[in-house]
Amino acid sequence: MKKLDILAIGAHPDDVELGCSATLVKEISRGKQVGVLDLTRGELGTRGSAEIRDQEAAKAAKVMGLSVRENLGFKDGFFVNDETHQKAVIEIIRKYQPDIVLCNAIQDRHIDHGKGSKLVSDACFLAGLRKIETYHNEEPQEAWRPKQVYHYIQWENIKPDFVVDVTGFMDKKMEAVKAYASQFYDPKSNEPVSPITSKNFLDSIHYRARDLGRIIGKESAEGFTVERFVAVDHLDQLI
Repeated sequence: MKKLDILAIGAHPDDVELGCSATLVKEISRGKQVGVLDLTRGELGTRGSAEIRDQEAAKAAKVMGLSVRENLGFKDGFFVNDETHQKAVIEIIRKYQPDIVLCNAIQDRHIDHGKGSKLVSDACFLAGLRKIETYHNEEPQEAWRPKQVYHYIQWENIKPDFVVDVTGFMDKKMEAVKAYASQFYDPKSNEPVSPITSKNFLDSIHYRARDLGRIIGKESAEGFTVERFVAVDHLDQLI
C-alpha cells in the first residue's frame, strides 16, 4: 500500500483532469504522492465507450505522473449515496490514507457530479469512524479521515473559496485532458455532438484558468470550494 498525500476523486474519467489536474501536476512536481479514483467508467458518455475511456484514463495518468489510479466501476448515471457505495469509497480512503481529498463540484450540470461530491464527502467522514468495519485483501483496515476535503469546479462557474496558482502547469493539464480523444473537440469526428465536444469548451479551460489567475495577479489558477474554513498561521502566507 502506497500512502498518498492527495487523492483526487471524480464521478467520471476526465472529471479530475478538467477540474484540478494542473494543481495535481504542480503538487507532484513538489514531490507529493498523488492518486486518482474514478467512481464510474463513464459508459453513458455521448461518445466513445467504457473500454476506450479505460485506455484514455491510463494515458492521462501517465501524463500527470500519478502514483496510482483506480476505478470503482459504479453505474454511470445511476450510482447512489448509500451504505454500499460509501463503504466502497471508504475502503479506498483507508487503503491510501490521503491527507487531502479533492472531489467533484458541490453542484453542477451533470447529476453525477453533485451526487459524487456528497458521496465522497460523506465517505471521508465515515472513514474515520472505528466501528465501521472494512477489509482490504481480507485484512481489517484502520480508520482514517482525511485532514481536508476540497471541491474542484466543473461546468458551472461556482465562486471559489480559494485558488491555486498553476502558472506553468496548464500545458500538462491540457495534455491530460486531450488524452480523452474520444470525448472532446475533433473537427474530423462523425460522432454525436455534445456540450463538451465544441472547440469553445476546450478554449474555456484556458480562459477560466486565466481569469482566475488574473484576479490573483498570476497567469493561471484553479479554484476550489471548502467544507470548513481554511486557516493560516500568518498573514504573509496569503499571496
